[in-house]
Amino acid sequence: MPYVLVLTADPAGAPLDHSTVDITRAALAQTGAQPADPTWLAPQLACEIAFSGANASTAVAAVRAAIAPAPVDANAVATAGRRKRLLLADMESTLIENEMLDDLAAAIGAGPAVAEITRRAMNGEIDFRDALRERVGLLAGLPVERLEEAARGIRVMPGAATLVATMRAHGAYTAIVSGGFLFFTSLVRKCLGADQDEGNDLEIAGGTLTGKVREPILNRDGKVNALRRVSTERGFSPADAIAVGDGANDLPMLMTAGMGVAFRAKPVVATSAPLRVDHGDLTALLYLQGYRREMFAGPKNG
Repeated sequence: MPYVLVLTADPAGAPLDHSTVDITRAALAQTGAQPADPTWLAPQLACEIAFSGANASTAVAAVRAAIAPAPVDANAVATAGRRKRLLLADMESTLIENEMLDDLAAAIGAGPAVAEITRRAMNGEIDFRDALRERVGLLAGLPVERLEEAARGIRVMPGAATLVATMRAHGAYTAIVSGGFLFFTSLVRKCLGADQDEGNDLEIAGGTLTGKVREPILNRDGKVNALRRVSTERGFSPADAIAVGDGANDLPMLMTAGMGVAFRAKPVVATSAPLRVDHGDLTALLYLQGYRREMFAGPKNG
């Protein structure tokens, strides 16, 4: 069958039950699809239903309407090429819960102003490059030690370590591509065991931030270019990649990858990305690729 409808729940939340799966099969049938019997990838967490006879967008819309308001994510993926060989992941509010620039600004009393600029940039209301320059400018004079203090407060997103470890264990290449700063992306890469990280470089002089970012700035164009470049370098195509992010600057990358996943994303991203995870953790990206729970590597809930 050409498509698979994947249901995923949050491991820390309400379980995925059989009644939701039954409703899903009925909703698929109502679109004219021919659904197969369900296959459980993880008890109470993830289930897939192969189907034919309906296009993916029609099937997903029908299922989401039918199972609402259950805290369950529903996505349809193509059966062909489902297992990806490359992961490109945004960092802030994706692999980690923090927005590091906001955390730095909070330490000097500029938190609300910077957080509002961040919100507007991530919603696509203002240009990311201009927003980054404006926010970093407010940090001029901040001692480098404050970066180290902020790093100690990094909170890894649930499922991030398992996502990276599992894909690497099965031969995939994993890269962090962030509009944040190399100081933090390198730490997160080492923490999660990812293969590569890219980000923006803060200018530092005399042990303090100058309030400037070194060129070139990694923005939305930089992210999609990184997807194409890393794919080529590894001998893949963008179709071999799964990409994940939450902000407007991630959207071109998500639209270019073979699987583009909006993760707990801003509205403009969630409504536009090919796939979306609103309820589950990052292990949902493994279920989308057809991994079973017993195939996971690393911490099973990390």
